[in-house]
Amino acid sequence: MVRYGFSVPAAVPVLLLLLAASWPSYGLAWVSDPSSTPSSPYPTFTRTDALFEHLALHPDPAVGRIYVGARDHLFQLDRNLTAELQDNTGPVTDSRECLPPVTESNCPQARRTSNHNKLLLVDPYAMELITCGSVNQGICQKRSLDSVGTVLFSAERPVDTQYVAANHPNVSTVGLVVRSRPDRQPVLFVGRGYTSSHPPISTRNLAQEPVFSYEETAKLAVAGRLSEYDHHFVASFAHRQHVYFLFYRRDIKSQSREYRTYVSRVCLDDQAYYSYVEVPLACRSAAGKSYNLLQAVRLGLPPKQNGGDAEQAEVLLGVFSTRQASSTRPSEDSALCMFNLDDLDQRINFTRDLCYTQFGRDEGGGEAAYIEYEVKSNCANLPSNTLDAYPCGSDHTPSPMASRVPVETEPILDSPSARLTAVAVSVRVGHTIAFLGDSKGNLRKVFLGPNGEVEEYAVVSIQANAAISSDLVLDQSEEHLFIMTSTMLQKRPVAECHEHLDCQACLSAHDPYCGWCVLEGRCGQQSQCSHRAQGGQWLWSFDMEQQCLTIQSLGPSNISREEKRRVRVLPGLPILEEDNSYACYFHDTESPATVTDTGVTCLSPDPHRVPAVPSGQEFVTVTLSLRFGDVVVTATKFTFYDCTAVKQLSGSVPCRGCVLSRWGCNWCVHQHTCTHKPTCDKGVIIYNEHVSHTHTATNGQLARGQTACYALSAKGTASLGDEGSYVSWGSSACPCVEKVKDSPLLPVRVERKITLLARNLHLYQDRDLDYECVLVIEGRTVVVDAYVEMDEMNPSLFDITCQLHQFASLSLPVTLYNCSVGRSDCSRCHTADQKYGCVWCGGGQSTCLYGDSCSEPIEQTCPAPVIHAIEPLSGLVEGGTMVTISGSNLGQKAEDILHSVSVAGVSCSVIPHLYEVSSRIVCKTEASGGEKMGQVSVEVSGGEFGLSSQRFSYQDPFVMEVSPQRGPMAGGSSLTITGRNLLTGRPSDITVTVGGVPCVISSEVQEGSVVCVTGSSNGTGEHRVTLRYGDSQRHLHESAYRYTPNPNITQAAPAKSFLSGGRLVFVSGHNLDVVQEPRMLVTLSPYESIGQRKRRRSGGEREEETEDKVNSSSLILCRTPAVGPSVWGSRVDVAFLLDNLRFPFGAVSPQGAFSYEPNPVLHPLNQQEPLKPYRYNPGSFIQLEGENLDLAISKEEVVVLVGEGVCAVKTLTRNHLYCEPPPQQPVPGPPNGGRKREGTDTLPEFTVHMGNLNFSLGRVQYDTLSLSTFPLEAQIGVGVGASIVALIVLIIVLIYRRKSKQALRDYKKVQIQLENLETSVRDRCKKEFTDLMTEMMDMSSDLVGSGIPFLDYRRYAERIFFPGHRESPLRRDLDVQECRRATVEQGLVQLSNLLNSKLFLTKFIHTLESQRTFSPRDRAYVASLLTVALHGKLEYFTDILKTLLNDLVEQYVAKNPKLMLRRTETVVEKLLTNWMSICLYAFLRDSAGESLYMLFRAIKHQVDKGPVDAVTGKAKYTLNDNRLLREDVEYKTLTLNVLMQGGGVNETQPLPSKVLDIDTITQVKEKLLDQVYKGTSFSHRPHTDSLDLEWRSGVAGHLILSDEDLTSVVQGNWKRLNTLQHYKVPDGATVALVPRHSKHIHHDNHDYVAGEKTPMLEDADEGGVRLWHLVKASEEPELPKHRRGSVRERERAKAIPEIYLTRLLSMKGTLQKFVDDLFTVILSTSRPVPLAVKYFFDLLDDQAQHHAITDPETIHIWKTNSLPLRFWINIVKNPQFIFDVQPSDHVDAVLTVISQTFMDSCTTAEHKLGRDSPINKLLYARDIPRYKQMVERYYADIRQTISASDQEMNSALAELSRNYSGELNYLVALHELYKYINKYYDQIIGALEEDSMAQKMQLGYRLQQVAAAVENKVTDL
Repeated sequence: MVRYGFSVPAAVPVLLLLLAASWPSYGLAWVSDPSSTPSSPYPTFTRTDALFEHLALHPDPAVGRIYVGARDHLFQLDRNLTAELQDNTGPVTDSRECLPPVTESNCPQARRTSNHNKLLLVDPYAMELITCGSVNQGICQKRSLDSVGTVLFSAERPVDTQYVAANHPNVSTVGLVVRSRPDRQPVLFVGRGYTSSHPPISTRNLAQEPVFSYEETAKLAVAGRLSEYDHHFVASFAHRQHVYFLFYRRDIKSQSREYRTYVSRVCLDDQAYYSYVEVPLACRSAAGKSYNLLQAVRLGLPPKQNGGDAEQAEVLLGVFSTRQASSTRPSEDSALCMFNLDDLDQRINFTRDLCYTQFGRDEGGGEAAYIEYEVKSNCANLPSNTLDAYPCGSDHTPSPMASRVPVETEPILDSPSARLTAVAVSVRVGHTIAFLGDSKGNLRKVFLGPNGEVEEYAVVSIQANAAISSDLVLDQSEEHLFIMTSTMLQKRPVAECHEHLDCQACLSAHDPYCGWCVLEGRCGQQSQCSHRAQGGQWLWSFDMEQQCLTIQSLGPSNISREEKRRVRVLPGLPILEEDNSYACYFHDTESPATVTDTGVTCLSPDPHRVPAVPSGQEFVTVTLSLRFGDVVVTATKFTFYDCTAVKQLSGSVPCRGCVLSRWGCNWCVHQHTCTHKPTCDKGVIIYNEHVSHTHTATNGQLARGQTACYALSAKGTASLGDEGSYVSWGSSACPCVEKVKDSPLLPVRVERKITLLARNLHLYQDRDLDYECVLVIEGRTVVVDAYVEMDEMNPSLFDITCQLHQFASLSLPVTLYNCSVGRSDCSRCHTADQKYGCVWCGGGQSTCLYGDSCSEPIEQTCPAPVIHAIEPLSGLVEGGTMVTISGSNLGQKAEDILHSVSVAGVSCSVIPHLYEVSSRIVCKTEASGGEKMGQVSVEVSGGEFGLSSQRFSYQDPFVMEVSPQRGPMAGGSSLTITGRNLLTGRPSDITVTVGGVPCVISSEVQEGSVVCVTGSSNGTGEHRVTLRYGDSQRHLHESAYRYTPNPNITQAAPAKSFLSGGRLVFVSGHNLDVVQEPRMLVTLSPYESIGQRKRRRSGGEREEETEDKVNSSSLILCRTPAVGPSVWGSRVDVAFLLDNLRFPFGAVSPQGAFSYEPNPVLHPLNQQEPLKPYRYNPGSFIQLEGENLDLAISKEEVVVLVGEGVCAVKTLTRNHLYCEPPPQQPVPGPPNGGRKREGTDTLPEFTVHMGNLNFSLGRVQYDTLSLSTFPLEAQIGVGVGASIVALIVLIIVLIYRRKSKQALRDYKKVQIQLENLETSVRDRCKKEFTDLMTEMMDMSSDLVGSGIPFLDYRRYAERIFFPGHRESPLRRDLDVQECRRATVEQGLVQLSNLLNSKLFLTKFIHTLESQRTFSPRDRAYVASLLTVALHGKLEYFTDILKTLLNDLVEQYVAKNPKLMLRRTETVVEKLLTNWMSICLYAFLRDSAGESLYMLFRAIKHQVDKGPVDAVTGKAKYTLNDNRLLREDVEYKTLTLNVLMQGGGVNETQPLPSKVLDIDTITQVKEKLLDQVYKGTSFSHRPHTDSLDLEWRSGVAGHLILSDEDLTSVVQGNWKRLNTLQHYKVPDGATVALVPRHSKHIHHDNHDYVAGEKTPMLEDADEGGVRLWHLVKASEEPELPKHRRGSVRERERAKAIPEIYLTRLLSMKGTLQKFVDDLFTVILSTSRPVPLAVKYFFDLLDDQAQHHAITDPETIHIWKTNSLPLRFWINIVKNPQFIFDVQPSDHVDAVLTVISQTFMDSCTTAEHKLGRDSPINKLLYARDIPRYKQMVERYYADIRQTISASDQEMNSALAELSRNYSGELNYLVALHELYKYINKYYDQIIGALEEDSMAQKMQLGYRLQQVAAAVENKVTDL
């Protein structure tokens, strides 16, 4: 009997025909361990408080120690970069001008100076460390290599030859320790940049005295000025028998004087540097870019193993940079260049040979070698054998030699955006590796191939934006690289081959160090691979074509797990040596491998050794690997399949699953099995349709039917074999049930037949079988009889009919269904699919049923909707709230209720995709138009209507305030936001932000308040508090929340506490009052056992904390937390938690880390009888005994009480405490428990409080003294006498008090007035200064883009030389006829040559000055013309100045020397002004200019903030009381939106600009131009006269505004200028600056206007109308008039300024910082003083000494008159001399006060202040003494600095002449000068004729020649 079963699971029931038996299940547990040990981090040493500068390695690799030289520190580290020792080398008291030893007496200017490490070298011969610092003139020490703190040698009183290193932190020093032969002592070679006259290169003793000196050794002699050359040393190294130095310096022999890089060489044992040769190095790209500044260099030597490759040369790899424009600093554009050391040696030798034997000339006769450094030597023509006889020179050979011809190369790698700063080289066999560091903190690895290949194969970020130090060092084995930045040192392997665990990772690393060692199965360097010599055994990672060994094909690729056969593997493997073999492994089962020419053959394992197939799978995949020993050479996946498992997994269609499987399984019909075999034991076999079999019958027919066997496609057929058995292919031959005939839907509880369509049942070859239908319904089996009928048309088809049956609960594709499930209400019932025939059956209990099963009336319409709940119950009035309505019968589809939901009478938009049939509606509310409340209603299409029982509120949340109103940027502050209706909508939709930063809600939102915790902000300042409700938001409008700077802790003390805690810790810092919850946190972390350093048991941490109290913005008081005794085995971490900020105690405590000490122990007072009171004798001390009393507390902190009285602690030691009780016995403290005191309870208790510890040590009883016997009479007498005295004293006191009270009242009244005045001034200053600093910060950020508008040198010189001229005379062309131009120019050149005669020039000047008609103005003009004429020869100009100055001194010494240089009355005084201006131009631009410009802008901004009278020029905000606007004028600030038009500028976005409503139209235009063109200099802006101000209101309303028009207000003869207020221009109005169309505008928008810009002075004669703006001129009180009146009138006059003094004081206080900054930069010697100042001051000192002037006041006056008066006052008063600006008269008035203050500060006279002193002197009365000290210190410091030589000054002047030679039109100046010669021609000729020397030089004749040429003058010629 065959049974047909239907398996019907409850969820997805399916009808199946079962013809399969069960099969065994195999499971396999096979897990590979993927875990691998993570690599440890690189050893790193970091110190943020130090600046790492140099690095050195211990010479013994076994020791592996590293030394780091840093600013103020030396560090000694072990091989893992763990600090072993640290020695602090600074800061020390030092000055670069003083010689060591530095003391206060011999060097008063010495200051605390950081000691920079300049040299850090290891002496490998003496095994010592040599360190040199920048202090004490760069002296050196020898130190121990085992302990850097041990100094073995340091010169106590060094001499100048022992000054080794450069004594400036930015000047380089290089060196090396080397010896020429093993029998010689080592020496130190040093190269140092220029700081003073020390030689740039020297050899120094290390063994003989004096140590570190070059006295007995050698130095490079330089005859020229070292500062000219400006050496920058980069590196030095020794190779073979030479020492090489690499540096860059200025090539002063070339015209460009450009910096170039040089290599110099000297013989190792050359005692006099006779062999010194230097050769330029040129690294120039093909495009012509020159990388001329060397940054770092390394010599690459071939590896010593293998004896080195004979073909590999020694290379010099250097990183070069281009030069920044107008600077000696290197730019970021750099490149790597490679030089062959042999090429360098050849060029050096060639240079030496030419200089020895060929006069330095090459074959072409050009100079190829020369003598450098201006040494008096020349290249010679020595015999040719000199080269062999003296390879290192001798005293007769020329030196030092230099080459004109550079060694050139091209860059091999460029880095245009990150300057290369370091290089390290490793030369390998066949290639070179370069490691490069750059300025961005990256390490770059570069491969350099033998054929010129260059490839950067890795870039590693070491420390972002921290330049890699040039000390980039490989260790001795070249396996590790030490990389250093300014704060970090890291040790990295050169390659990390071991990290690549497989071949693919190894080869893809593309690292030239690495390769895959095939037979060892690891990634490593070639030297580590033992089989590397044989081909194919080491695969190089850097070879792009290299590939890992892979198995390309298998034959076959899978087999059945039940068979054993050979598997062929392709391709072949590397050839092995004899006695070695490979093995095959199937998983872990070994089988022999047979190697052939075509591949390898492996035998599969026995079936029982094959892993089991996992449950649920039909195959198992194992790894087939080919191994050499334990190493997997290559591997692939190999599959064993199991046909039995295929059958099991095929479920109800096993035959079909078997023959369709990809494995080649076949189906045995009668055995009902799936097998890999090609035949069955008996019966029919159906072959797999993917596999061809040799048993296939040749006469079979193929049927191509497309029938489906239970929803699966089939192809194939069955045919009859020769022997009559069936042989079939494919799934179509399988017996199966195809489908259910008729409908597959079966309602429950209704009898039905099921008819099935089957196929291929004839294969069972038995027609009498019985059939049954077996149905599995929700786990229950139902058996129904069935009968089978063959289809007559198609004999392979059969019908199976299952008999009548009622199915109670079934659902399947033959689907049994139940209408009531999941359809609990009418709407859901009606939404069921119509094919099910479900209806809503009425009656007592309505339900959803199959139509035929309903016996009650069927209801076609559904009842009204029912709303159970709505959520949320409130929303915003503007809508947008998502409301969820839950209930039943809420429609059958979204369209039913799409437009019929309302919330409180307001329509609510339904969200269709969130609708759930009948039970849920989600809709979005719309705007309600106001606050309201109501029910939710839903109307279903068809008219049914439902209302909610709950009510929904439309609310308008309102935010009232936030508390607190400020907090730190770091966040963590808890804010309470109060308001009403804050809980609106869903709480989850409510968020809070403060200025865009989330504020996390920390507790449940209430109706009236929200509490949140602030997040961290990027900036300080006011931020808006916003509550967000979904997409809507509410702002706090009244007051914003202010982010303040973060609190910062600067100090915490004390650093100890007893275990019990409670000690008061004082925490100092800034902004501490913004912290809400300051806490002190103590974390105890138990230590692990020894050996596991620094690791602590997880989970063992314990924390204790105390809440602290904020005392003020700078102090927090904390009590230390109590901890247990477990602290002794733990690490204690103490930190202060300030909301979100954490400050470790150790980082802020000067006493170091925090520690706990054992609790103190105190013994009872009465140790013998503790229960008895202690008897105290008044007047003595009480002594307490104990232990550990002072370990963690001071005597001031201990509180000792006797009852309620204090016992003052006098002494506290480890074991004793002494205190002094009150003289009288105090009352006892409050009783315990409120009980009545009895007996000894009436005695005071002695208690001691130490932090949290309270000791009660017993009670104290005072010993009372018995009263002495004193007679009663005497007592009465004394009493009466005392009473009379007391009465007299009382009367006197009463009289005195009455008088003093009146005086005190008057005093207090005045004091309160003064305090109020002071407070108002202080508050105003504070506010004004804050506003000004904000504005100046904005301006500083603008200046970053546009820069300070400095004038170019030409315009600067013209304005200084020719002040007061509207146009510089140098701007004009030569005023001569064109036909005579050439002759005149020739004559002027002759005049120029004549001026080069010192005698002529002095005679010319003295002759002119002796003429009465030669006015002071003429003198200044001639001096400036001479300055221009001699500008190209400033050395000569300076010589003339000195000569004339000498004459001037002689002249004034005879009269009054203090008056010299006070005024500009002579030519020499103006020459001095011009000379100072030329020499200090660079100082102005580089140093002082910024401070002066910031002061100018601050004054302008501050003055413009208040009203300025356009007519009188008086301002509300000024320092000048004569310019003070005394009227209180009401005004307000307007913000106008400005459009700019015309002049090629299109109208752009309106720019908001601030003006005052009482500004005149011209003032408005000036302010608008200032703001619109704030990045543009004055001369490039349009002029106010060229523009009209147009007010635009609406589309067509355009009104031109002007100062005067028909609308101007005229009262009598007074006309008022129009203001914005007059035109009623509102705040926020739009105005435009449009070009004026009048043809008669006279303005000067590009030329500088000399002098002040005068205010509009009225013209009273013009029709009698007078103009006024803010005040009428006659109404302004003029103070000087009162001074002629009575004393009382003068008092009243004095009172007037006091009213306005607050304004002047406010202005002064606001500008104070900027004034101080300017004076500081002018009078500072912290940076180098300009050479000209030092030179000229020395000149004045020499003149004073020469003329025996010893009065310091006279010399002070001379210096003041020559520098501050002659130059600085001029510049401060006239910022337009140096900047492209135009100061207004009111700004000029303020500058006048400041310059006068500067002048007062430079005088030596005492300033006595009185009632009539000028206001400006009163304003700066307290500052002038401070400024005077600065001036005196400035003069004194300059005097003590090293003198400036004539040579240095001349060099600087020559450079100035070169730089500015073409700037000025000297021909025009000469022509103007000639006009004076012409005017005084006879007198000049006469003076020249009278002088005998002038006659000899024919000066008169030469002047006549000039006159003849220039003017065609008829002379005596």
